[in-house]
Amino acid sequence: MKSPDKSDGKTHLVDVVILGSGLAGSVTASILARQGVKVALIDASQHPRFAIGESMTPQLVEWLHILAERYDVPEIKGLTSITASTRDIGPTFGNKAHFGFMRHYPGKEPDPRESTQFTIPKILTQASHMFRQDSDSFMFHAACRYGSVTRQNWRATDLDFDDDGVTVTGKNGEVFRARYLIDASGFRSPLAEKFGLRETPARFKHHSRSLFTHFVGVRPFDEVSRHPRKERPPKAWHEGTMHHLIERGWFWIIPFDSYKKSKNPLCSVGLTIDPRRYPKPTDMTPEEEFESFLDQYPAVKRQFTDAHRVREWVSTDRLQYSSSRTIGDRWCLMSHAAGFIDPLFSRGLSNTFEVVDALVHRLLGALKEDDFSEERFAYVEQLERGLLHFNDELVNSSFISFENFELWNAMFRVWGAFITPGVMRLTRARMLYLKYGRDESFLELEDAPYPGLWWPESDKFKNLLEGAAEACEKYEAGALTGTEAAAIVHRLIQTTDIVNPVFGWKDPEQRHIFPTTFMIARFLYWASVQGPPEMNELGREFMKGILKNGVKMRKLL
Repeated sequence: MKSPDKSDGKTHLVDVVILGSGLAGSVTASILARQGVKVALIDASQHPRFAIGESMTPQLVEWLHILAERYDVPEIKGLTSITASTRDIGPTFGNKAHFGFMRHYPGKEPDPRESTQFTIPKILTQASHMFRQDSDSFMFHAACRYGSVTRQNWRATDLDFDDDGVTVTGKNGEVFRARYLIDASGFRSPLAEKFGLRETPARFKHHSRSLFTHFVGVRPFDEVSRHPRKERPPKAWHEGTMHHLIERGWFWIIPFDSYKKSKNPLCSVGLTIDPRRYPKPTDMTPEEEFESFLDQYPAVKRQFTDAHRVREWVSTDRLQYSSSRTIGDRWCLMSHAAGFIDPLFSRGLSNTFEVVDALVHRLLGALKEDDFSEERFAYVEQLERGLLHFNDELVNSSFISFENFELWNAMFRVWGAFITPGVMRLTRARMLYLKYGRDESFLELEDAPYPGLWWPESDKFKNLLEGAAEACEKYEAGALTGTEAAAIVHRLIQTTDIVNPVFGWKDPEQRHIFPTTFMIARFLYWASVQGPPEMNELGREFMKGILKNGVKMRKLL
């Protein structure tokens, strides 16, 4: 691999400059440095620091496993489970056993029959609520240990590209010269500003803004709920991510004390709402606005009886932003620097690390062959656009459905039914890699017609998502009632043969999805033998891998 000449004391010569040392930047820097690439990891802020994006998903966990195995960075495994994070980083992470949703109406107690919950099968993951202050610092220091040159509180003031590379100049006059630049800095991207890449307005359908901070003293919803025990879901609300749904919005409650070994009293709290329904007030502080929402929803307010915040509120304008391009000659606008939809369903970090994987193996080849053409990285841009597009379809439809529980109950199934097969295809690739050591196992994941869809090989899933989105948008426009729109979505679910019937996704009365070990076994049999052909192959290979790699895989999962 060609390396730059030594620095001259004024200009530091490296292979790759990464702007932004959050998880995206630090994990990328760790991978590249581990492979012998000379990396400069630069950030306008410093660690430790506050960040959101704390709720993990099964897809995120599997992408972290893939990155750790494929690029031999064992530190990444410290993020993959609550036990690993507690052991390797510290006792500050919460347990993420489920996604829980409760519908609320102004001035009323919530109806227990208007709740949904999906408990994550343990065979897929032991996810956590990541305390980002600690997880991000941990991976930043891993990048340091692997040899990345780091700068904190270092602001890039100029990016100058030419045929041979990029020159990055800092506010302090320090200069880095690199062969490639990755901007993982987020919304305030210097690269997006340099090339005028932001689309105005953003191209997405969805609209939301947010208020968020950290609290202490937030009571578990299980303690303040007035619902009889028999009407509660199988898993305690406090053991997962709590979503309190309101018309065109939702509160999140993400506790970091939900794991028995955690010593972290903090709780991440946020409110995300449609600014067209709830314009941002000019005569209220963020705290006053949050309190005004609590006053409308008595059950949520009881969670905050003895709570107080520990840091200042962040209050955003519209969260959605997009970019006209995300790849150019010698540069990549990565993940949250490229665009953003909404924290609903916690897809941000999963999307990020799918992009990291797609970019890194191409960049390693480009550095070796000294070829940084846009064509080489075209799939990365296609993936980023797909991830944002399909998430926009899902989240926009879900926000619409919050107004009508029948419709939300249907959209809950469109989202949840494809988590398991979406993870299985990733786990299958990883098992094949562990068995044969062939990188083709991962390259085959990219050979799919719909990059960015969480089961990107499936026409049927794409059609189901798009059909559900169309029904929700017709409801929003007044062309359908909520009951009519819900009936359309449920009918699509019933007639789509790849929807798993074992967990209860096809049964609208099964509002709490709780896959037991016996149900997992039944599902694998259905997927391998009884399901449609595209599910058969996935199920058989997944089950074969578990049987052949049982002990090893239990350790990895």
